[in-house]
Amino acid sequence: MTGPAPGAPLPADKHLLAALTDPAEHAAYARARHRDADLTHTAGVILLYQSSLAEHAARRDGTRPLGRWVSADLHITHDDVLLCSGFGRGAPAAGLIVEQLIALGTRAIITIGTAATLVDDLYPGDLVICRDALRGEGLSHHYLAPARYITPDTDLTARLDTETKALGTAVTHQGRAWTTDALYRESAAEVRQYTAEGAVVADMEAAGVFAVARYRHVPAAAAFVIADSLAQRTPRNDAPQPLEGLLTLLDAATRTLASSREPSPGPVPEHIVTSYMGAVPSHGSQAAGGVSPAGSAV
Repeated sequence: MTGPAPGAPLPADKHLLAALTDPAEHAAYARARHRDADLTHTAGVILLYQSSLAEHAARRDGTRPLGRWVSADLHITHDDVLLCSGFGRGAPAAGLIVEQLIALGTRAIITIGTAATLVDDLYPGDLVICRDALRGEGLSHHYLAPARYITPDTDLTARLDTETKALGTAVTHQGRAWTTDALYRESAAEVRQYTAEGAVVADMEAAGVFAVARYRHVPAAAAFVIADSLAQRTPRNDAPQPLEGLLTLLDAATRTLASSREPSPGPVPEHIVTSYMGAVPSHGSQAAGGVSPAGSAV
């Protein structure tokens, strides 16, 4: 392999190269510090980019906090659904957390957050179940062969769509997302190009989360609430509809994972666990402090 210059596109075979680090190292480190650091009993995890959602669930449903087993805040519901928040935003941050969660036993992932509409007929508070994502971020290309789009897990997405529509509190669509790392470098030319390809929203995590989950053989799905617009540029504000939409998605995602939980989950699949013992924390293993800013897209 001829290495690219710093900042240049990745070589086409990057996804085939062996990694020097392994998320099992983080799992071993976490379990050395917390003997109960095990997520195999959970129904799945919901990634939240607004910590206020986790706080709302704690007040309303009595969720309880878990230990600082990953570089994020963890709470668990009475249905054994894990809520993960406080890790920042963007595909790299979400991908790191997904790796750590899967290494500890997570079996399904739903990511919910805000997005910007790219079209004129989506409005603040509307909900969009992600059909597929255009890989405009960088993370997915480290995990999977070069391709323009990536799809979520079909079954998990269908069940999330069903649960969301059953709640009946907001207009719900299915559509393509454009995932980008560069929130403040989104351009009109890109919006025109990607809407011509069928994209209806811009987000910052979906493609990356799907890629990591697919690489680790774990189902993943995504849903968004419209918070602002890139079609007719309007910044987000304090209108109540996006928050109401996020609460709907939180309820739908919780119901989706709780209803599909296996009665007696076995050990973590062998392809996830390694025999690594005595691990020391790597550059991605230390727990990060702080609370994520509100919002997950534009």
